[in-house]
Amino acid sequence: MPEMDGAKAMSAGLSSTTGKQDVQPTVLSESDSLSGRLVMKGDGQLLGGFQGEVDCAGELLVGKDARVEATIVTKNITISGSVQGSLTATGRLKITATGRLEGDARVGALIVQEGGVHQGAIGVHPEGLPARDGLEPVRNPPRPAADAVAGDGALPITSSVDRVKKMLGEFF
Repeated sequence: MPEMDGAKAMSAGLSSTTGKQDVQPTVLSESDSLSGRLVMKGDGQLLGGFQGEVDCAGELLVGKDARVEATIVTKNITISGSVQGSLTATGRLKITATGRLEGDARVGALIVQEGGVHQGAIGVHPEGLPARDGLEPVRNPPRPAADAVAGDGALPITSSVDRVKKMLGEFF
């Protein structure tokens, strides 16, 4: 088999250093709409209409004119358009000045620019998302039953509550 130089290898979608297939970003253009389950191995851009489920292994961008109704699981996401549904981002959620998120979210970090809108519950976990079976989005988180009390009659206090108390103590 003839050997390719670096430029030819890159144009063929091969990495010149590893010889493995590069993952190209997935783009849904502004004039397109799609319904179903979308799995992206790398980065992605939703610029048009989408309904269903999105599983993105990299950075996800929801464009300014995009209208998305989905359950989204991703590493990092920037929302400049409209998203309705639940969201899990192991890294960062950024809502720009034109962005709107209507739904619950679990994220590692949160940035909301002035003018950006979020309606719903949000859990920000800078120490990392709590372990769950996979990274399924928050739907209706389980609540402790009224009769699930510790032996001394008190509800158990988690380390997360202690961290919040410590953080609030720094502000007051």
